[in-house]
Amino acid sequence: MNKVKYEDLLKRTPVEIDIESIGQNLEGKTLMVTGAAGSIGSEIVRQLTQFKVGFLLLCDIAETPLYLLSLEMEENYSPIPYKAVIANIRDYRAMKRLFETYQPDLIYHAAAYKHVPLMESHPCEAVLTNVGGTKNLADLAVEYKVGAFVLISTDKAVNPTNVMGASKRIAEIYVQSLFRKQKEEKGGKATRFIVTRFGNVLGSNGSVALRFEQQISRGGPVTVTHPNIIRYFMTIREACRLVLEAGNLGKGGEVFVFDMGDSVNIKEMAEKMIRLSGFEPYKDIDIVFTGLRPGEKLYEELLYDKEIVKPTHNSKIKVGSVKEYDDEKVKTSLSDLLVRAENYESDEVVRLMKKIVPEFISSNSIYSYYDQEENKSMDEK
Repeated sequence: MNKVKYEDLLKRTPVEIDIESIGQNLEGKTLMVTGAAGSIGSEIVRQLTQFKVGFLLLCDIAETPLYLLSLEMEENYSPIPYKAVIANIRDYRAMKRLFETYQPDLIYHAAAYKHVPLMESHPCEAVLTNVGGTKNLADLAVEYKVGAFVLISTDKAVNPTNVMGASKRIAEIYVQSLFRKQKEEKGGKATRFIVTRFGNVLGSNGSVALRFEQQISRGGPVTVTHPNIIRYFMTIREACRLVLEAGNLGKGGEVFVFDMGDSVNIKEMAEKMIRLSGFEPYKDIDIVFTGLRPGEKLYEELLYDKEIVKPTHNSKIKVGSVKEYDDEKVKTSLSDLLVRAENYESDEVVRLMKKIVPEFISSNSIYSYYDQEENKSMDEK
């Protein structure tokens, strides 16, 4: 079986960025990476090691992956001072202790729950981590005067059809409203809150390409949810460079996305991977269609229609200006949402998420009932 290069699955040339400028701005600084042991977080860490940073604070809840990352740091990047810390972003006191001890200059926030079907079954967990954890970090970033905070979000946050995407959208709304409030109160001294939205990342943990690779190695079949499902793709290297560039360029309040070219039909991608592996689709390796999973939709978007796109020095990077939110209203909504999540009131949590994000319309989900309920009440009016 031939080894597939993920870059060969893109319908474009990989995006490059100005690494030298990023390195100059990070020199001597203390950088905090949450979700540091994950596929995205660990690659961010690897890319940061090429710069003359002052200190790396690597935070994750996953013990074994963080231990393995620590070994990698010691074996390959020993001159760089770092600390690997087991801590949960949902634990405010633990996070406050880290901020007090290490005083980070910049935060790359990669810690999140990301798997759509699982979060559809566990909406309270999605909210407590993706919303509550982000709020903890963002509030502390303001308190400890962190220079910049880069939130790693997803294209699933745009017109979300699932709990995971909606939870990330609410996290976006919170940091954007917090930045606006700071700017009004502090002017130029505000922590720069910046959002990056990814498409699907090839080769990340649980990614479709990795799953196809495993299925092909077992002789198939390769499972695709729907023959017409399409997605935007980027490599892990590209995704992490977008995060670094956003932290470098962002003035606060923006959404950064890559121009990822044409979307990719997943069925065609499966066929291509089978051929690149040295087999013939439907002859040596079969492809079967399993149906859309809970919360899944046929296509993804990177920006809302109302998010006006502005140019950057890199033609492959887009910056969207976002809708402004009232900080007090957002705080009140999130407080209620988090209390419900802490009490594991799943149905009420989803109801509140749909109020905070009105465009959140569930797809192939048990929560579609609430959309029908809402439509019915509107008709009765």
